[in-house]
Amino acid sequence: MSIEIANESGIDVDTDSVLAVARHALKEMGVNPLAELSILLVDAEYMAELNHRWMGGDGPTDVLAFPMDEGSVDHGPGEGSGEPNLLGDIVLCPEVAAEQAAAAGHTMTDELHLLTVHGVLHLLGYDHAEPDEEREMFALQARLLSGARAALSK
Repeated sequence: MSIEIANESGIDVDTDSVLAVARHALKEMGVNPLAELSILLVDAEYMAELNHRWMGGDGPTDVLAFPMDEGSVDHGPGEGSGEPNLLGDIVLCPEVAAEQAAAAGHTMTDELHLLTVHGVLHLLGYDHAEPDEEREMFALQARLLSGARAALSK
């Protein structure tokens, strides 16, 4: 699995742990091991621009996910071309994550892990616009995050 990460936020971030969490979530979700993912960490100003341009939102948000290719989920033998697929991009804003972490009583790194899993699930087609979708996505998010944290603590 190829995961590229770039920290352009100006904030010191444990990018190795963010990569490990993303890798864990993708593996647990059965994503094709040849899939490619990009994670970009940006400052609040740039995130606000992206949020406005792509989501019609005001101000910076914590995470945005831009899916690229529906063919990245590995559905077992005989499926797919075996070619690498571009899964998409996850954009994280550590500044917003730090604010949310303080309000939630945990670290910015913990918040970035949660947002990474959240972004992966959006790339895989999960959403939380409807109550049933929200329950499903957030339960899956909690399970994946718990497993990633257990793997990180080993």
